[in-house]
Amino acid sequence: MSAPVPTLGGPSEVKRATAEIQAIADKVKSQLEEKENKKYPTFKATEYMSQVVAGTNYFIKVQVADDDFVHLRVFESLPHENKALALSNYQTNKTKQDELAYF
Repeated sequence: MSAPVPTLGGPSEVKRATAEIQAIADKVKSQLEEKENKKYPTFKATEYMSQVVAGTNYFIKVQVADDDFVHLRVFESLPHENKALALSNYQTNKTKQDELAYF
């Protein structure tokens, strides 16, 4: 039995967040704080999935309080475009149990 083949253009499976993913989340934290008009003293990426498009979408679950999470969609453009990471979308009022899904 072989491993499942990812759908071309579809999101990856959900994986445990890495230091690289935490760095991506940290880079868009100020964008989220500005949109929500609040500060997040806790901002710990716990899991993520990615989707290759004309660049990469990262879907990241971030813990912002004991049982309060936000889901971020961050777009990373192709290297030659030389653009900053962008917070494309986000969802608030999530819990640890909420499944990270495409949005």
